[in-house]
Amino acid sequence: MALVTNRLSDTLTQKARSKLGIRFGRFTVAAIAAFATTEIVLTICAGVLELTATWASIIAWFSGALVSYVLSRWAWKRKGRPSLLKETLPFWVVSAMVVVILLLATKFAYHSASWMHLNKAERVLYVDAVYGVANVGTFLLRFLFFHYVLFAASVVQDPPGAAEEALASTDPGPEPFARATEAGDPEDDEDLRR
Repeated sequence: MALVTNRLSDTLTQKARSKLGIRFGRFTVAAIAAFATTEIVLTICAGVLELTATWASIIAWFSGALVSYVLSRWAWKRKGRPSLLKETLPFWVVSAMVVVILLLATKFAYHSASWMHLNKAERVLYVDAVYGVANVGTFLLRFLFFHYVLFAASVVQDPPGAAEEALASTDPGPEPFARATEAGDPEDDEDLRR
């Protein structure tokens, strides 16, 4: 069992240290920051300001999308001025699709909260929860789009053989004595020639 656990943990560690794993981790940080921003703004809009579902959702989404845009550039190590057609516009198109999902989720939460006759605090928490589930649901789809479409050009491929070198540097290989006999000793070769 320990061998299986060690191999599983080694595999997971290797995946987490890969470029995809690092980008996924950085995007997760960006998504958590955007999610927190969105939830805080939604709570203020729905609870304190008592805005309608549409306005609360749109304002919360926009504030989270701004944070997501800045941190997504950081996640894919994008520097300099962004390209309007290759980066900025596609990001906001995807964000517009996300806002539709979040808006529908918020409207559903508002209506179902009234059907359940929730008081003000319960209603706000319920709306936040439904909005949060919808937001988490779009997380993986956004990551896949950003990684494989939007920022695909910034993902630099390793040169051929780099993966094998990295694996060889971490793999101890056969036992040291086996390596010595496999490599062959030059003195043994001379003895064989005589």
